[in-house]
Amino acid sequence: MKNGSDGRDVQDVTTRYLMYGLLPSWFVPGVADWAMHRRTRIEETSGTKESLIHSLMMAEVGLPIALTLVCEVNPLLLSVQLGAAGAHEATALWDVRTAVKSDREVKPIEQHIHSFLESLPFAGLASLMCLHSDQVRSLLRGGRGDPDAWRFVLRRRPLPRRYLAGIALAVGGFVALPYAEELWRCLRGGKRRKKTAVGYPPADNTSLEQHLERTAS
Repeated sequence: MKNGSDGRDVQDVTTRYLMYGLLPSWFVPGVADWAMHRRTRIEETSGTKESLIHSLMMAEVGLPIALTLVCEVNPLLLSVQLGAAGAHEATALWDVRTAVKSDREVKPIEQHIHSFLESLPFAGLASLMCLHSDQVRSLLRGGRGDPDAWRFVLRRRPLPRRYLAGIALAVGGFVALPYAEELWRCLRGGKRRKKTAVGYPPADNTSLEQHLERTAS
């Protein structure tokens, strides 16, 4: 009886750690990384390409997290999480290569921030797999004998609405808004560089189309 109670306690503690520890702590290095991009003026160096890579990485992390918050853990969800973690790691490598090849300086502290952003998905997934070892075994068996193995199933015991609302607000405030601002700066910077490259605007205030025609002739 005691062992069963201890097992439930471990599950409860691990679940609370995932909900109120690991997931909220994800926002801290995310905002810190955005601040480093701003400090090194990403809009004037690697620009829109790197900012779009950041958006892709957020989607690779955000989709499996959203599914985990509303769906039961089963072989399909675990497969999505494993695939997304692998894709995120590959995209992170692409991200660093893009930054290094540009004129943007990637400082040691930013690289250290990246180490947190890369390791947290694996830490969360490992904890979740420990909590649902039966579903890991089902995945290894190909889901045989489980009619719900390969379809998304809504949680039988949904997470509290206040918690879900809090996570949604945190994602909006600490992820979506900062990185949308970054992308906007990069797009604006790209337009500014294009105008500078063709010597626009000219001193006589002619239109861009007229100026390009003059340049071509």
